[in-house]
Amino acid sequence: MLIKMNKKFKKILTIGISEFVLDFAYWQRIKTLAEKIINLPKDSSEIKSELIDTDCLLTGFGIIVNKEIIDSAPSLKYIGILATAYGKVDVDYAKSKRISVCNIPGYATEAVAEFVFGIILEHIREIERGKKQTRESNYSEAGFSAIEIKDKIFGILGLGRIGSRVAEIALGFGADVRYWNIDRRKEFEIKGIKYEDADDLIPKCDFLSLHFAQVKDTENFLSKERIQKIKKGTIVINTAPMELVDIDALEKRLAGKDITFILDHSDEMSPENIKKLLKFENCIIYPPIAYITKEARIAKQEIFVGNIESFLEESPINQVN
Repeated sequence: MLIKMNKKFKKILTIGISEFVLDFAYWQRIKTLAEKIINLPKDSSEIKSELIDTDCLLTGFGIIVNKEIIDSAPSLKYIGILATAYGKVDVDYAKSKRISVCNIPGYATEAVAEFVFGIILEHIREIERGKKQTRESNYSEAGFSAIEIKDKIFGILGLGRIGSRVAEIALGFGADVRYWNIDRRKEFEIKGIKYEDADDLIPKCDFLSLHFAQVKDTENFLSKERIQKIKKGTIVINTAPMELVDIDALEKRLAGKDITFILDHSDEMSPENIKKLLKFENCIIYPPIAYITKEARIAKQEIFVGNIESFLEESPINQVN
């Protein structure tokens, strides 16, 4: 049931969204949507006191919005997340309080999908080594080795927006593309992408790419048992949160030096977990750069502000609860 309201919020509180995250034009649009706006860093001691009269809460990526935070904002009607992932927000409790939670899906689909193949090709074709060698005036191809994506089993866990785009690109490379998703996607099976149970698929893959959103049901999806099932030589790519992976089990498997694991959500990991993985040459860690393109940046802001405007017009979009 939608709550009738004026076309403005009384107070917008942003947490973890610096002035540089949004372009000036989008900040100006947000300013027209509230009588008052307060911007706080994620570690501010003023958050709880500012929540008391907040009716719109906007959060950056990874900001925890739990029951305690929600209860601190009795007037809260809307939570806007400047990210696709919403696992840090208690969406069920927010729903029980008649609070809409909206995320920004799809803004970086192409960016992340292209990045997946960028890091695969960099690895299997030894591109970084080649660049380094020529800078040292060594132009010999001796000692280089490579494999092709064509005809390899390319497994995808999670066939949402990004996963399905990765599947399409993998088909273009001529891979044998297979997937598991909580719901079967017949429209992609028609294209030649084969459905297979996750536990049957994982042991067969030459490439395995994870594309789940982080929610309770997907945390540690790549469990100890499943990590042990990964076949020797497999390249695993995770451009999703590392909460999908049992880090301790991954550490033990990497010690065997028979798989490669590539990730880019390093900024969200604890120093302890980063330290566990950094010691392995067969674990390749990138900064969180998969989503960074000019096109994705514009789309991200447009969807984020558009969500707020649509809610005030009583036609909420991208609501996750």
